[in-house]
Amino acid sequence: MNRIDRLSAILIQLQSKRVVTAKEIADRFEISLRTVYRDIRALEEAGIPIGAEAGVGYFINPGFHLPPIMFTNEEACAFLLAEKLVGQLSDLNIAASFESALFKVKAVLKQNDKDHLNNLSDKITVFNHGSEDCKQNLFLHEIQIALASKQILQIEYTANYNGKQSVRTIEPISLCNYDMRWHLIAYCRLRNDYRDFRLDRISKLTILSGTYDEKNHLSLNEYFERMTKETDLVTIEIRVHESILEKLASSKYWFGLLEETKEGNHYKMRFANSDLESFSKWTLSMEDKVEILSPPELSEMVIKNVELLAKHYLK
Repeated sequence: MNRIDRLSAILIQLQSKRVVTAKEIADRFEISLRTVYRDIRALEEAGIPIGAEAGVGYFINPGFHLPPIMFTNEEACAFLLAEKLVGQLSDLNIAASFESALFKVKAVLKQNDKDHLNNLSDKITVFNHGSEDCKQNLFLHEIQIALASKQILQIEYTANYNGKQSVRTIEPISLCNYDMRWHLIAYCRLRNDYRDFRLDRISKLTILSGTYDEKNHLSLNEYFERMTKETDLVTIEIRVHESILEKLASSKYWFGLLEETKEGNHYKMRFANSDLESFSKWTLSMEDKVEILSPPELSEMVIKNVELLAKHYLK
């Protein structure tokens, strides 16, 4: 990306939220903080009213707005893919809202780009084994409101282990999607502890007037770390080469991916999984593109499985 395009993109990013830190800009464009400072100065010299608060970040002074933004063909196609995913991985309310937003995007496209999207739309399909969940209200919109405003929720929830329904008053901590299902991690006042609520088991949800202090609660990572210690889940760390990242795109979530960080041309991944045997067989599919960092028992299982395979095929 040349500097002119980057300056325009930074200006749009500054208008995307109340305050944007220099680090956020640097991380997005993979540039140094010194380059960020130079770019901000260039925007100021061009007459953009950028304010700054020491130790917080940059912001656009109230009253300044960009002219209407035009989307590129690539950006419009990205919206189309997102629409397909939202339609299968959310609920009807969110899908309808996104469809409405996409109509607004299409309204400002050039005619050639509109025709391109129309021709492409029927050729893209997302299959999801849990797609029936998308036919019901998963309360995704209401949960997002509660998370943003730190409001307490009351839910009617059907437990998986006994099928009984109960009314819970909860303090929502995080909304996450794994195993192709939406889950709400929350502090349950009935159990006086944290719980993982599957959204498709919530039959009724009400936002209460009361609020809570999120500083008193665990973060999502802290919650999963605690669950790992308190259950039979094992923390697993591996390092994989970037060449097989696409191959692991969906399966890594099935095996309990918690965190993924880039290290040069490798990715370090951290998992929580209780079935080391199955995990060891999965790592075999990565051949020599994976390095097991921990636990040592996993490496021993992989070696054992390789020896068994060699013995079988070298008969």
